[in-house]
Amino acid sequence: MLAAIEPAGTISGMPVPKGSTIDPERTRATILEAASAVLYERGLDGVGVAELCARVGVSKETLYRHFGTKDGLVAAMLEERSERITHWLARQVAEAGDDPRDQLTAVFGALQQWYDDPVFRGCAMLNAAAQHHVQAVRDITARHLGRYLDLLTGIAGRAGAADPRLLGRQLLMLVEGATVVAAHHEATGTGEDGRLAALTLLAAAGGPRG
Repeated sequence: MLAAIEPAGTISGMPVPKGSTIDPERTRATILEAASAVLYERGLDGVGVAELCARVGVSKETLYRHFGTKDGLVAAMLEERSERITHWLARQVAEAGDDPRDQLTAVFGALQQWYDDPVFRGCAMLNAAAQHHVQAVRDITARHLGRYLDLLTGIAGRAGAADPRLLGRQLLMLVEGATVVAAHHEATGTGEDGRLAALTLLAAAGGPRG
């Protein structure tokens, strides 16, 4: 799920000769990828700027030039991560076929793969919102949950639920609840438990049975 952290003093694992020209977008993406892994592992307050720069392999000047502040880096990391994860889940749903039951099975099966990853530390957006009670982070978290809600409401609508938005919210509670349980209690089997609960909700809401 997360890219490996690049060695200090390198960009994308390759030494950068002094004085060479580096593509700014590539540099920014590389910093973002490496910093995301560190911040997700350690938490937003678990690593200072100096250590973060050492782990990523860039100077403070370079980091600030691309992101302005550590808070700017955090916001960019959360936005990128949200987009990546929601696109990944949407792809799982699309590849599952037209049956909403199969689509929900794909969602919780994909989540279980994430839960089983040794670097899994829960939802980065919710973790960040819990650590930083600031509006910028809360807004990013709200948008992330909104993307999940849109995906799940779409499944509910295709299932013929009487109230797709309501079922979507209930499914969102299952997804986020399963992620919290997997992070803080027991990861094994959590995705399957969530799948069974989701299919029960789907049937109760007027969706297909089988």
